[in-house]
Amino acid sequence: MPAPDGNSEHKPKFVFVTGGVASSTGKGLVAASIGTLLEGQRLKVTFQKLDVYLNADAGTMNPLEHGEVFVTEDGTEGDLDLGHYERFTSATMARHNDLSGGQVYGSVLRKERRGDYLGATIQVIPHVTDEIKSRILACGAGFDVAIIEVGGTVGDLEPVPFLEAISQLRTELEIGRSVVVHVAAVPFFTGPGELKTKPAQHSVQELRRAGITPDILVARAEEPLDERLRHKLARFCGVPVEAVLSSPDVKILYELPLVLQAQGLDGLLGARFGIGLGRSDLGLWRETVQRLSSARDEVVIAMVGKYVDLSDSYKSLNEALIHGGIACGVRVRVRHVDSEAVEAEGPAAMLTDVDGVVIPGGFGPRGIEGKISCAGWLRTERIPFLGICLGLQVAAIEFARNVTGFAEANSTEFDPDTPHPVIDLMPGQRELPDLGASMRLGSYQCDLLPGTRAFDAYRQPRIAERHRHRYEFNNYYREVFSQHGMVFSGRSPDGELVEMMEITDHPHFVSCQFHPEYRSRPTAPHPLFAQFVAACRESAQRRDKSRRNSIPTGARP
Repeated sequence: MPAPDGNSEHKPKFVFVTGGVASSTGKGLVAASIGTLLEGQRLKVTFQKLDVYLNADAGTMNPLEHGEVFVTEDGTEGDLDLGHYERFTSATMARHNDLSGGQVYGSVLRKERRGDYLGATIQVIPHVTDEIKSRILACGAGFDVAIIEVGGTVGDLEPVPFLEAISQLRTELEIGRSVVVHVAAVPFFTGPGELKTKPAQHSVQELRRAGITPDILVARAEEPLDERLRHKLARFCGVPVEAVLSSPDVKILYELPLVLQAQGLDGLLGARFGIGLGRSDLGLWRETVQRLSSARDEVVIAMVGKYVDLSDSYKSLNEALIHGGIACGVRVRVRHVDSEAVEAEGPAAMLTDVDGVVIPGGFGPRGIEGKISCAGWLRTERIPFLGICLGLQVAAIEFARNVTGFAEANSTEFDPDTPHPVIDLMPGQRELPDLGASMRLGSYQCDLLPGTRAFDAYRQPRIAERHRHRYEFNNYYREVFSQHGMVFSGRSPDGELVEMMEITDHPHFVSCQFHPEYRSRPTAPHPLFAQFVAACRESAQRRDKSRRNSIPTGARP
């Protein structure tokens, strides 16, 4: 009998990851870790994030509320969990890997308008749930295992159609083709001084009301659960005690697959799938974690941004810097610095004790002068700098103002009437009616200039990187910039767009219009970040040597 997806030859298996009690319990990291374990079995895996909001995608969501927007190769603006999936596995995400409630309802309504439903009354069941099921099955086609993460929290209103669809799909799939992993918070209450399992119990009850019984329960707590609590959760949640696992706080994010493997998650998945998985081969992963944990030297890198309240706003960039540290054998400590505070206090007051600075992407005028002044201070003080997207643009504005003599230079994003628009709106962006999914998005090629830092990092003449921007460097100013020492080390293949700029007479002053952080992985650090962290390490060594030389000989230990 053919599978519900109509494929009788290849039948992908599905891991459904749900969450309870509260958001941000770590569902995405557990889902990504499951992918690590299954790839350790040489299985081909993919992912899908069911983002239950009615937005069409994450592109217009506030990063302070929803975290960063992760951009895929094909230009999808997705949930930040897609970044976890890519960093923890070899999978590459695309449009079908991020499914929102807005996409589901939009598709159903378009079909209704076309007459696809033949006059039927459109309802959540079966029309909405059938749409969700078809998208899940299509995502899994061609893979051994599809890991489906349900956004939101069990018990909320938004996930109800998605959970109903999964409940139906579990019934329709043959036995052994699906597993439900439920991630629930087990909070610590300071009053009684103990972990409380009742919230997790209630979340499992809510999941059961949706027609789904979990096969594996992952308790998210500060510390590993003791045997008493594991048995208690097993008894009240109807899950075998060996299938009650802990997801405790870890010092290094990438330890989580190893922690879950130590509790037998790979074996549990194999038993549920009926394929008898042994212990996953995580040799390279274990080696990577070991390199990170054993690093003795540390560099401090400031990230001067406008969304510093939550590190998830720059999640991929944080991780890419850590990956650069893995490549260089050093620990990277990222310090988030508010660009508005730099405006008020000045860069010298806030950045004197750092080894390097990153200025990340962003939109809007708030805090922009702080970023511009920061770029100038880094240039003159010869401190390693990496500018990304908006970081390139503020570096260009500062250079125009203080090196080429265009004192009123700016971006037309911040000052539409500037007499020197060194950064201007891309021609194709001028008449767009919508903000969502309308930027220059996804992977584009870039040609590198031999003999530059950019070329030395990549070691190849043509690269491809992911973009997310509306504004670009104004070609009118290329010649005068070049005359004053700015090198355009990366351009689009047609030569029209500036992709990278650098100052060669500087320890490290490199900026790019694209977002290299999206393609960095702990097992394959991105070359730009490896190069930048290496420069920061040299900066730290110079500062340490200068500090030691300034101490009188008799005062040295």
